[in-house]
Amino acid sequence: MASDDTEDKGSRIAPPEVPAFRRLFEARWIIVAFAALLAILALTGVVGWTPALVLLGGLVFFVALIGRSGSVARPASVSRPTEQIWPETGIKLFSEALPDPCMVLDRRGVVRFANSRAIAAFSIRPGDPLAFRLRVPDLLAAFDRVAKGGPAEGVEFAERVPTERWFAAWFAPFDAGHRQGNFIALILDDLTERHRSERIRVDFVANASHELRTPLASLAGFIETLQGPARNDTEARERFLGVMQEQANRMSRLVDDLLSLSRIEMKQHVRPSGEVDLCSVIRHLGDALEPLSSEMKVTIESDLPDAPVLVTGDRDELIQVFENLLENACKYGQSGGRVEVSVNPAREEEGPSVTVRDFGPGIPAEHIPRLTERFYRIDVDASRKHRGTGLGLAIVKHILARHQARMSVDSRPGEGAVFRVIFPQGAARAASASREIDETIQTVTVS
Repeated sequence: MASDDTEDKGSRIAPPEVPAFRRLFEARWIIVAFAALLAILALTGVVGWTPALVLLGGLVFFVALIGRSGSVARPASVSRPTEQIWPETGIKLFSEALPDPCMVLDRRGVVRFANSRAIAAFSIRPGDPLAFRLRVPDLLAAFDRVAKGGPAEGVEFAERVPTERWFAAWFAPFDAGHRQGNFIALILDDLTERHRSERIRVDFVANASHELRTPLASLAGFIETLQGPARNDTEARERFLGVMQEQANRMSRLVDDLLSLSRIEMKQHVRPSGEVDLCSVIRHLGDALEPLSSEMKVTIESDLPDAPVLVTGDRDELIQVFENLLENACKYGQSGGRVEVSVNPAREEEGPSVTVRDFGPGIPAEHIPRLTERFYRIDVDASRKHRGTGLGLAIVKHILARHQARMSVDSRPGEGAVFRVIFPQGAARAASASREIDETIQTVTVS
């Protein structure tokens, strides 16, 4: 019994005592109404003035004492809990330990905590509404259902800007035993590589089967001829073997370009973090392409500033970009006799840029919008003559998308073509800041 009494007392909470004048003030309208009723009864003669005053005094005395003696303790379990605004430390530590982006939302959809992976992937901060960053109707509808007491729910969605990415979102209330739990966890799984792999596999099969059909048919025809009518024809055999070698080399280049394009697409959503000097890249390519330009009888003229022009990027991929542009300028602008390449530092209105100009026949305006399509060729015969695969500018487009850069093409028939690659303005600042930090660390380490 003693334990029951103790438990009963511990489970009840007595409200604080309210002063008498406070209780009278809160009941003032009842007292005024009762006094008015007694006055009317006294004026009409129903009751006398003395009984009326006694009744009024009794009411006042009762109101003054009811808070002292009539207080009833309430069970602590029915007292209204204080609403939490921010998640506790345990929830934050658990969210930070997850390998995927995780956000902790309140029931209004406001982000109360985001782990480092979520901040890096979505640039979202605590206090931001989820709808400000992820404006996906299916995602927000799933959150509303969970926030209203529904069970945990998952949904897949895609983001199109700045690059196409796919995610699987999982909403789950932290307090599963309470219908109106305080917080909801949002865990995001990046499905981009999986979707890209599926698309690349389909595209590779379609493109490879289309482009490889012609050289394979040629090889099959030559082999059949050499096994039959030209079996003992030495001259024909030598000629056919030369053509077969050329077709085999074409297939090898095509497969190499397809694999290169696939690798670039796989990591297109991952931003490069290295530091690249554009002037150094162009100097390297000037030396590397000298045999090709000499063979084509084309002079490559470079206009480079004295100071380095730094951007954030992948050096090997940027070499691939400008090698492709310079090779195209030498091959298809061969009649002009020279190619100009210039590097321009960042300016107030735009970031660093590289311009490649040839003085050949130019590109008709109707072809310019489709230049970066896979296997698109302005002149099929000229492309095959220069051993082109039709994938060069498609590779350039995907590499520049990964670097958040853009390319413009300006050309008029008979006046050559100008390809200009413009990097984001913040790229030079980020690279310079990274370089200054490295130099500072080295200085501190030496001292």
